[in-house]
Amino acid sequence: MIRYALRCDNGHDFDGWFRSSEGFRAMQDSGQVTCAACGSTQVEKALMAPAVAEKRAPALSAPRNPAEAALEALRRKVEENSDYVGLRFAEEARAMHQGDRPSRAIHGEARPEEARKLIEEGVPVAPLPFLPRQKAN
Repeated sequence: MIRYALRCDNGHDFDGWFRSSEGFRAMQDSGQVTCAACGSTQVEKALMAPAVAEKRAPALSAPRNPAEAALEALRRKVEENSDYVGLRFAEEARAMHQGDRPSRAIHGEARPEEARKLIEEGVPVAPLPFLPRQKAN
């Protein structure tokens, strides 16, 4: 996706998101790009500075202190000795507890209310003191 700074013939400035520069041009040619303020279809790209991504620290930076080193060691042990089930954690843990699925070590994510229900049902679960590496939507 590309974000363009746009300006209509009445001087209104606004932003628009497009799949590509060709997509913007096609929508502009067909009159589908309109001013957010006045509805004018006479819209052009405005002068804008390029967006430059800032340099970020690597996701797996070296531990800065003994506590971080211990957490990283715990994380490695959990990841090496269990299956990641993502957002299906509550479902998988409950099914194993009820005998519907074979028992195995798992880790994943659960919303606070899901975790509370598991604990109330007597399902043996524990929160882990780190964020998951996998991104979940």
